[in-house]
Formats: sequence, structure tokens, C-alpha cells
Amino acid sequence: MKKTYNIEVDCANCASKMEQAANKVDGIKSASINFMLLKMYVEFEENADEKKTMKSVLKACKKIERDCDIEF
Repeated sequence: MKKTYNIEVDCANCASKMEQAANKVDGIKSASINFMLLKMYVEFEENADEKKTMKSVLKACKKIERDCDIEF
């Protein structure tokens, strides 16, 4: 399953680091962030729980930028 989320991130460097962190989360097949559009594109692994996985992604992203937010 593929989904697109709105994301709040302050700089392109942080977006790159957050993308790398998101790709390490269990349940994520692939994740990419378009900083200019403030969008996160996520493809989930089969049988992944979307909300649980995205909470883990948000937690990983907040370690990089405390005030980031992902609308899910």
C-alpha cells in the first residue's frame, strides 16, 4: 500500500535525515520526502499496521527535528 502524507520540516538537510530514519522503521518498504512540497511518500510492507508504523516514523523523525509533524 502506498500513501502520501503532509509533513512539517524546516530544512532540506533534516528532510534527508528524516527520510533515512523512516526507511529504517519496521513496516516501511520505502519512504521519500519532497521538501519543496512538504510531502512524505510511503510504501508499506505487506500486512503492516499503517497507524502503528507511522507513529514509529514520527517518533524517529522527531529525534532529528523535535518540532516536525506528519499528518496521518
